Amino acid sequence: MIAIHSPLEGSEHDFVQIKRVLEKQGFVLGGNWDYGSGSFDLNLDEENKVWLRLGFEVLRGNIDDQTEDNDASVKLTTPYVLRHLYREGNDPAAQARTIGALFDQFQAPVDPDAEVHDKWIGMAEEQIRRAEDQLITAR
Repeated sequence: MIAIHSPLEGSEHDFVQIKRVLEKQGFVLGGNWDYGSGSFDLNLDEENKVWLRLGFEVLRGNIDDQTEDNDASVKLTTPYVLRHLYREGNDPAAQARTIGALFDQFQAPVDPDAEVHDKWIGMAEEQIRRAEDQLITAR
C-alpha cells in the first residue's frame, strides 16, 4: 500500500456530489462502506488487482448507495494505491462443501499488500490529480 499525497486529504464534500463526480472518472463506491466510513475505488489494471482507493469518513447525515436522496457530508482521507495478489487457478486447500460453497465463493488474497510497481503509482497519482481538478471545478 502506497499513500498518494493530495490536497483532497481532509477536504469535506457533499456525498452525492463527490460520488457523482468520481463515478464519471470511473470510481465506484467500494463494497466495504458502512454508515460511518467507506471508500471510492478505481481499478488500475485489467485483472482487478491494482486499486486506487480514496477513503472517506461520514461527518454528518447518512450515506446510501441506492439513492441520491441523502444529506451526508464526508471528509476524505489519504488516497492510496494497493495491489492484491490472488492464487491463479484452483485453491489446493479447497474442500468440496455444498453449504459452505454458497458463502465462501471468493478466495482471500495470497498477498493483500503486494509490492506496487512505479507504473501503478504514477497512474494512481495521475488519477488523483484528475479527481482534484474535477472536484475543484464542481465546487
